[in-house]
Amino acid sequence: MIKEFTEREIDRIIEMAWEDRTPFEAIHFQFGIDENDVIKLMRKHMKASSFKMWRKRVQGRSAKHQKLRLDDVSRFKSSRQKHITHNKISKSKKIIHKYH
Repeated sequence: MIKEFTEREIDRIIEMAWEDRTPFEAIHFQFGIDENDVIKLMRKHMKASSFKMWRKRVQGRSAKHQKLRLDDVSRFKSSRQKHITHNKISKSKKIIHKYH
């Protein structure tokens, strides 16, 4: 069963699922849901055509499954990605309001 997530967490899960190099194991590590739950979440929160396109793209893709990756790829994230730890989402940009 899928846990309850905030809109921000759902957006992040979808973003991670769309990223070619982010394996489902990284999503599980951060959010505690497995590949089947990610698929259910994507199906629920995306347009049907977008979901079908995503499923076609990631099905059987070795980069989306840690076990199928090459041995020299041992990280969850790109070296250019902001630091994310456990269930913490990277700090969002601060919004600065200018008053005239």
